[in-house]
Amino acid sequence: MIIGLTGGIASGKSTVAHAFAARGIPFVDADDVAREVVEPGQPALAEIAAHFGPRVLRDNGHLDRRALRAIIFAEPDERRWLESVTHPRIRARIQDHLARLQAEGAPYVLLVSPLLFESDQWRLVDRTLVIDVPEALQIARTATRDDIDTTQAQAIVAAQMSRAERLARADDVIDNSGHQDSMLEQVARLDHQYRQGEL
Repeated sequence: MIIGLTGGIASGKSTVAHAFAARGIPFVDADDVAREVVEPGQPALAEIAAHFGPRVLRDNGHLDRRALRAIIFAEPDERRWLESVTHPRIRARIQDHLARLQAEGAPYVLLVSPLLFESDQWRLVDRTLVIDVPEALQIARTATRDDIDTTQAQAIVAAQMSRAERLARADDVIDNSGHQDSMLEQVARLDHQYRQGEL
């Protein structure tokens, strides 16, 4: 079984994924895969550099993710173009990683993806798990984590699927707005359910 784990920016997806990993559950992180497909030498990076020019490259030839993010959040058409270049490559590589983990015999595996619903990656999973926090907390965490101002953090949150829509599409939800112990208890409960097939 493949569980799709998602949530808005700064909801704590990676923290929750690592809590499952501590219980022996492997995961594929779509963000890691997204970085893999734009490494130097990859076709996607060449296309992105040709389209946006040197302003999106660092001196060492790697993608300047912050510069690119500023462009695509200001210009929705550019975001759609970028997604048309990267999403098919990301999806194919995710499928390869998931197949490898399934072959290794885990009770179930996680696909951790901030764009699970938006990119149709939900079609790759059997069940969806949303990590939920209030928007105000997302904005505060994003501003602190990424060292940006509140206005930019609000724009990033606003550009994502709404909290209400994400929750409406969830099979399961973990509330990650409280203490870590609470999150770990929720992970333990769901881990038991997933292992037992109590869905």
